Amino acid sequence: MPIEQVIIGLAGVLAAATPVLFATLGETFSERAGVTNLSVNGTILLSAMTSFAVGVKTDSLILGFLAGAGVGALVALIVAFSSITLGQSQVAIGFVLALTCRDLAYFLGNPIMGEVGPRLPALVIPGLSEIPILGPLLFRQDLMTYISFVLIFASWAWIFRTRPGLILQGIGERPAAAYVRGANVKGLRYLYTMLGGALVGLAGPMYSLSIKAGWKGTISGLDGIGWIALAITIFGGWNPLRAAFGAYLFALLQWLGLVLQPSLPNIPSQVLQVAPFPLMILTLLLVNIGNTEWLERTLAGLPEPTRRFISRVIRSLRSSPPAALGTTFENE
Repeated sequence: MPIEQVIIGLAGVLAAATPVLFATLGETFSERAGVTNLSVNGTILLSAMTSFAVGVKTDSLILGFLAGAGVGALVALIVAFSSITLGQSQVAIGFVLALTCRDLAYFLGNPIMGEVGPRLPALVIPGLSEIPILGPLLFRQDLMTYISFVLIFASWAWIFRTRPGLILQGIGERPAAAYVRGANVKGLRYLYTMLGGALVGLAGPMYSLSIKAGWKGTISGLDGIGWIALAITIFGGWNPLRAAFGAYLFALLQWLGLVLQPSLPNIPSQVLQVAPFPLMILTLLLVNIGNTEWLERTLAGLPEPTRRFISRVIRSLRSSPPAALGTTFENE
């Protein structure tokens, strides 16, 4: 394959990973605060439909993206209120909302199916876009892709290099200790859950107003993306840098499925199209088995060089969720 086509393909990978990245970072913030928001899949579908409908009616990309973020924040608010204030199961609430939002998107979106709306244009950066390789790869993207680059490092710096980030880690790990030190645990959980929901909500318009412009209901190809974002959050160890790697890896696997199809004519195209999903699940499995005792016993019987190599790989993938994730907290 010519190098020009490879660069164009990789540039497409960066663009395709952007909505998954936003959703993953949003869930990372929410879970760092101790709240699991399983509504991500339904939120992406509902925000994609809503933002496209707003874009069609107003011919405004800004209002479309704001509508998507608003839908995400509203759904997250329901999760937060149900779990933080009412003390209900975060998993149950999130799962019900995922199904409800999905069905609402399909039902309410029927009138706008096939409509033509605004589309986010590429924003070529003069000068930088002419740099060999890096120019077409990084500097001919749309605005949201540029924002995603900044968001990755800004999120990492916020969580691990600022005092509010340390408080965020505290309310997700030891909320009682954070409360004793003066943190408003419930208020901050509301804040970060809604912030995370807004970021998830932005993933919807990135599809319907950019990557897959339009709304096509059940054939939009968006159902399942939210579950992948949840998996990548775990794969990323609740770290924005690792989460970004997971999002780009998923988009790369999808692109490779298209690239390899002509070279593998005997394999049905559907297999290569869905291959990234089980591969991400397999990677997630490797992350979790790294914490099991039986794996340590199995590795003990391998030759020393092999054992060390496998141990290093698994150790690099190993991660533990915030200790208070999914638990309720009451001020004492």
